[in-house]
Amino acid sequence: MQGFISQILRTDVSGMPLEWVSYQEAVRLYHAGQVAYTCGRLLYRVRGGTNARTGRRSVVELNSIVATEGSIQARMKGRQGYVPPLDNKALFRRDDFLCLYCGNRFPETQLSRDHVTPISQRGQDLWNNVVTACKRCNNHKAGRTPEQAGLQLLAIPFVPTHAEYVYLKGRRILADQMEFLRAHFPRSSPLRTRKLRA
Repeated sequence: MQGFISQILRTDVSGMPLEWVSYQEAVRLYHAGQVAYTCGRLLYRVRGGTNARTGRRSVVELNSIVATEGSIQARMKGRQGYVPPLDNKALFRRDDFLCLYCGNRFPETQLSRDHVTPISQRGQDLWNNVVTACKRCNNHKAGRTPEQAGLQLLAIPFVPTHAEYVYLKGRRILADQMEFLRAHFPRSSPLRTRKLRA
């Protein structure tokens, strides 16, 4: 295995992105006969044991993208109205680690989740009501709306589609995986122009 381990993008048979899997999970999918086809570049050759009858060693070649037989889970994620779970890591990546009040980029440890309409004013903890804010701006805004605090919101929060969410949850996304994911983003997605970051 190489120094850093790449994640493998798992899709359903129609090509809808589902999730990231480890190379070990991908080998299990091959062994279970669930891989319908692969695309992307070859990432790994995993060598297994030697067959007692033939004397040949088993080898599984793993590409960066594997399509697997569908499931109820896959159909749910592709349906209209599906909302991915909200978590800070995905939120900060959605907003590109920018404070959407001051416009500066920060490391994750200096960021927080801000409710545009505060919970205390009947706002909800939903994708379209939360933005990334540096701790200083969030403390300044406190329990007020941006208007009440004299702040201007730099971008409108949005609910990511499942394909966008898969991108947001990825680590060290390879160029071919990013190209594949981008093809599933809505045309209006702000993530379409995002540059790859490690």
